[in-house]
Amino acid sequence: MEKGTKKITVFTLSMMTVAAVVTSLRGLPMMAKEGLSMLAYILFAVIMFLLPASLVAAELGGAFSKKGGGVYTWVKEAFGSRWGFTAIWLQWIQNVVWYPTTLAFAAGVLAYVVMAPGLANKGLYTGIVILICYWLATLIALIGTSVVSKVTQYGVLVGTILPGIIIIVLAIIWISQGNPICFMEASPAVATAEKALGEHPHPSFFPHITGLGSIAFLAGIILLFAGVEVHAVHANELENPAKQFPVSMFIAMGIIFAIFLLGSLAIATVLPANKISLTAGVMQAFKDLLDKFHLGFLTPIIALLTAFGAIGGVMSWISGPSRGLLETAKQGEIPPFMAKTNKSGMQINILLIQGVIVSILACLYFIMDNVSVAFFLLSAMTITVYLVMYILMYAAAIKLRIARPDLPRSYKIPGGIFGVCVVAGIGLIGVCFSLVVGFFPPSNLPVGNPTLYVGLVSGGLIIFVGLPFLINSFKKPQWRQVSNESGTAANAQ
Repeated sequence: MEKGTKKITVFTLSMMTVAAVVTSLRGLPMMAKEGLSMLAYILFAVIMFLLPASLVAAELGGAFSKKGGGVYTWVKEAFGSRWGFTAIWLQWIQNVVWYPTTLAFAAGVLAYVVMAPGLANKGLYTGIVILICYWLATLIALIGTSVVSKVTQYGVLVGTILPGIIIIVLAIIWISQGNPICFMEASPAVATAEKALGEHPHPSFFPHITGLGSIAFLAGIILLFAGVEVHAVHANELENPAKQFPVSMFIAMGIIFAIFLLGSLAIATVLPANKISLTAGVMQAFKDLLDKFHLGFLTPIIALLTAFGAIGGVMSWISGPSRGLLETAKQGEIPPFMAKTNKSGMQINILLIQGVIVSILACLYFIMDNVSVAFFLLSAMTITVYLVMYILMYAAAIKLRIARPDLPRSYKIPGGIFGVCVVAGIGLIGVCFSLVVGFFPPSNLPVGNPTLYVGLVSGGLIIFVGLPFLINSFKKPQWRQVSNESGTAANAQ
């Protein structure tokens, strides 16, 4: 590390990682729907995804910290600029697909602000809220106002952590008073299967697998733990990266595990699995708990805070990943017009294109009857695209350790090449399995036409993964020169 560079503490890096992963409470209902089996899903996500992703990203981030660029640089150094561009493109586009799911959660929560929970199940209402919130956030980002930093700064604290603590405490009081615990009853799918076998229905730690569709939520739950690679680039800012980074990751994983597990159990305690809405499940549980303790007047306040947390999460990401795409535009990987910035230095054309894609995806809520199905469909599209990026990241770590063993690394996965292959290999197994599962319609949601569902998820993956290769095939040498001239002109202003 160069002199004068400010070091960060283990706790600071841990909190940065937690904030990047736990952007809102939107994923709690999805896990709560699995009842007691959520324990197996969360453990799988931590061991097969969160841990290897953290360690691999730390090694790559430390090795190329001076170059910046994140996954673009990591994959480019291993496999060339085409694959590097593909990696950063996938990281960007998965965020674009992710925005409607988070804002759909915000829409479901906002319905409780006006005490009209029925709106949460209306696709027209949900789609309109997504469009309004997203374009408002984009406008704020383009203006370059400091409001964005303030919203994101307090969004995690008062909109995610605080409501999470409140719902956990209320659930503990609920249990202590002897009220029924819904997750201690078998889910409808398990009950039906066990009755057919002449067995007494009972909750199970392991999911009852009758096909990949019965564990389709695994892909969506994996998505909740994604994003850890964003801050792994700060590993070399620790006093002793080799020793401190694993500690910071274990602390972060412990906090993430506790928030997701306890928050999901709180919802599953109050609501039967078949009555949990994927977009409004958090507020369903809050309303029941607050009404039980004669605190119903707090429901709109809690709803407003939770919605604020979700919208803050979107605002924190709305310009970040697209900034990485701007760097590729400056490198001449994409057409020069995408390198255009406004007076505030914001990537105006990229943000506008991003907004158009979000608007098109939001229209799914206008045409699909079930809001939860539309929510999960977009989640499946997001995770299938994002997992391809993680495959490239794991492959890059293995390739670089073999091809460039002497590359300076502030943090190295212990065990030499074998250690990297084991850690990255576990990650590859986890993401590949989750990728396959992501194409199967969940058996506990009324998806309607399974063929249409699979077609939409597959089509989304083919289009979003194929676009960077299509763009690359039209790449011209003069793109880089024009992009650099545009950037110089913007800086001169």
